[in-house]
Amino acid sequence: MKKPILFISVIYIIIFISGCRDKPPPNLVFTPADAAGKAIGVLFGSPSIVLAEDLGAAFEFRTSEELVAQLKVGALDCAIMENSAAAELVSSTSGVRILDEPLLEYDMRFAVAKENAQLLRAVDTTLATLRENGTLKGLLDRYFAGKSYTYVPPADVAPHPGILSLAISPENPPFSYVDADGLYYGLDIDIARAVCDILGIELSILEFDARELVKAVWFGWADLALGWLPVEGEESIAVSEAYASSTHVVVVRR
Repeated sequence: MKKPILFISVIYIIIFISGCRDKPPPNLVFTPADAAGKAIGVLFGSPSIVLAEDLGAAFEFRTSEELVAQLKVGALDCAIMENSAAAELVSSTSGVRILDEPLLEYDMRFAVAKENAQLLRAVDTTLATLRENGTLKGLLDRYFAGKSYTYVPPADVAPHPGILSLAISPENPPFSYVDADGLYYGLDIDIARAVCDILGIELSILEFDARELVKAVWFGWADLALGWLPVEGEESIAVSEAYASSTHVVVVRR
């Protein structure tokens, strides 16, 4: 009777050791500060790339599935994501979690060229109108809270000549992205369209790398950019009143 038991025990130990070899290394990131010097994953086109490059070695991924797969096997130490995208990822994926302490909390604003004070006043006035008539809340609820909302352009605005160009990162959902048909969607794009609708002018969308949005406005390649505006751009751009708040968080293995 002893031999079969010994045989089974040896097989169990071999399987156990083999299983241990396949396990990813333990998580070493317990606070945002711990991400310094680590391998950090971000989604392609996300402003998170700026934060990741400042902290450690940044690696971009086209999909959240690819990113989380590399995180779970230990090829990445952590990931940096906008909170809404991170919450969706964690809710549908086992083995990862969001750190309690956010990495960065910030207001989202329009950026315009420093010398274009007239445009900045027009944007702020229009944002106030969108806030008062419920459009801004409706759009925020649709993208951040999953609520149903359909934007209807105002019918009583006289068209004016001219075009405003908006600089976007084309792969930064839910703020800006391109669907399979080549159509532009996202919170930032919808808000910019709503602003242009009230002003009675056309919106033109230009694609840039996420790192180049402030530079696009600074150098006059585009009239507007939206989103997180880093401090180093303050001497070259002017910013509107905040239209939303956002948070970047750190995602780690459990």
